[in-house]
Amino acid sequence: MKARQKRFGFLLVGLAGLGLAAWLLLSALDSNLSYFFSPSEVAENKAPVDHVYRLGGLVESGSLQRGQELTVRFVITDNAHKVDVAYTGILPDLFQEGRGVIAQGRMGSDGVFVADQVLAKHDENYMPPEVAEALQKSHVEGISAMQKL
Repeated sequence: MKARQKRFGFLLVGLAGLGLAAWLLLSALDSNLSYFFSPSEVAENKAPVDHVYRLGGLVESGSLQRGQELTVRFVITDNAHKVDVAYTGILPDLFQEGRGVIAQGRMGSDGVFVADQVLAKHDENYMPPEVAEALQKSHVEGISAMQKL
């Protein structure tokens, strides 16, 4: 075998190994991905049937029901469609009716979303102090520039 043929063989084996590693990496990542869906998308059957995903929206007022032990049932809505959610565990401190929430889990056979994790969203008006100062500063500078005109 010539040296050129050996280099070509090593190159082919290296590319095959790289392809295999890329395929293994992508398949591992795909099984760990959880996509976000709204209640409207779930109602339109766009959400996967037997796969973990995130469901986000507002907790409907008056829908919170505490069951035995740590079981909680509530409804997530996007003001167009509603999805019943069941969760067993301790809810976050910021969890309230009428507030934003993201639940991670899968749809049960009975049409109830069974959540493994619930994340409560903070107030939409919250802003880090640095960003608030920068916006306030740019707003003041914008006003003073407009006054010069």
